[in-house]
Amino acid sequence: MANKNLQKFLHESKLKVEDEQHRKTINFNMSKYYTAVDKGKHQYSDHNLARSRASYYKSQAIDNLDKLLIEFERNFEANGGKVLWASDKDEAIDYFHEIIKKHKVKLAVKSKSMTTEEIELNDFLEDVGVEPVETDLGEYIVQLAGEKPYHIVTPAMHKSKKDIAQLFHEKLDYPLTDDATELTLLARRLLREKYVTADIGITGGNFILPDLGGIAITENEGNGRLVTSAPRVHVAIVGIEKVIPSSDHIGMFWPLLSTSGTGQKVTVYNSILRGPRKSDELDGPEHMYVILLDNGRTNLLAKEDKRQALNCIRCGACLNACPVYKNIGGHTYSSTYQGPIGSVITPHYNGMEDFKHLSFASSLCGACTEVCPVKINIHEILLLNRNESVKEGLSDKSEKQMMKLFKYSMKRRWVMNFVGGKTKNFFLQRFFSSVWGDNRKFPKVPAKSFNERWKAREKK
Repeated sequence: MANKNLQKFLHESKLKVEDEQHRKTINFNMSKYYTAVDKGKHQYSDHNLARSRASYYKSQAIDNLDKLLIEFERNFEANGGKVLWASDKDEAIDYFHEIIKKHKVKLAVKSKSMTTEEIELNDFLEDVGVEPVETDLGEYIVQLAGEKPYHIVTPAMHKSKKDIAQLFHEKLDYPLTDDATELTLLARRLLREKYVTADIGITGGNFILPDLGGIAITENEGNGRLVTSAPRVHVAIVGIEKVIPSSDHIGMFWPLLSTSGTGQKVTVYNSILRGPRKSDELDGPEHMYVILLDNGRTNLLAKEDKRQALNCIRCGACLNACPVYKNIGGHTYSSTYQGPIGSVITPHYNGMEDFKHLSFASSLCGACTEVCPVKINIHEILLLNRNESVKEGLSDKSEKQMMKLFKYSMKRRWVMNFVGGKTKNFFLQRFFSSVWGDNRKFPKVPAKSFNERWKAREKK
């Protein structure tokens, strides 16, 4: 399986790198992002200090995860909600199955949630006869296209306005138009009908607030509020790492998330949900469930040198900074979480053997670490993942042999000098040209090594 995943990754990477239209679309969309983020950072007198504080408080929360999650459960259930603990994807799906049967669900409206993608919820809902409808515009677009989200924050970043117009024409039988407002209003009209007839609303959660017993959700389109207020049942599925120490810190995390994610000072809609509707409230669900998902997160928690990866607040900044992601795109990773942070956590969530190659798909330039709003040392953890995969014996046999030969040669200068430049070039071309890629000219080793030239210089 690991070899299949690697070969698929290499094949799709090659196709994307050579796709000029794909790169043009991504470069255009990301250029707008860079401009917005540079402007958004102006709200901070000391952005780096804010990042340091966020890193400290998030690490505190992760180090006290057990206590804070129990505190959240106690306070949330005191407000009338129900907390369900899911150790893995299958257990989370079983909870959804029970809720669907109990409340006779036929139509589900969903706000943007990477955790529902992680457990492949839409596929399950369709299998049991429930219609899932994505209400975030980007998610709605990729759902219509039959695709997975391309990016943690902007699921349809890979599509141009022309692509979306063509998609709406084919799937919704709408006349072709290049008017973005018109296309948005069409989606809005269609989705409004779904909100008022849906049996259940499904969301993720950006932060867990233990002292309030609340889930914080941040969004820009208002669909999150409609999903959580119109249907009679609301289910939020949230990764256990989303906890922060208390509600006192939400005023720091919301702006950091929005600035790094979209360049905004703060997103348009920010909600804290603490349970089902009370008797004196006009709207909200009759029943609210929160599913706390592990699914490999405690694997990371147990590794002290990598634990800080759980600090991630899913802003997507590292994807936008990564030269690899910007060339190969999000779908190439074949995982829920793409880019640098996806390459860090996916091997621990889905198995090192199947996804170790993602940790090697990095230039280790450190751009991801530089932009992370909670200062995760992403590039260093990628190196630690590589080291772990080697220690677990997951390297290919040929790779092991080559590294032994390399180690032997590098420790013995005479071996390097004994083999001439012509032989070295033949050897490198024979065994490494495929790694270098078809679009780059393979470099040639000089006839004489630096060591040989230096000795000759000293003699003179």
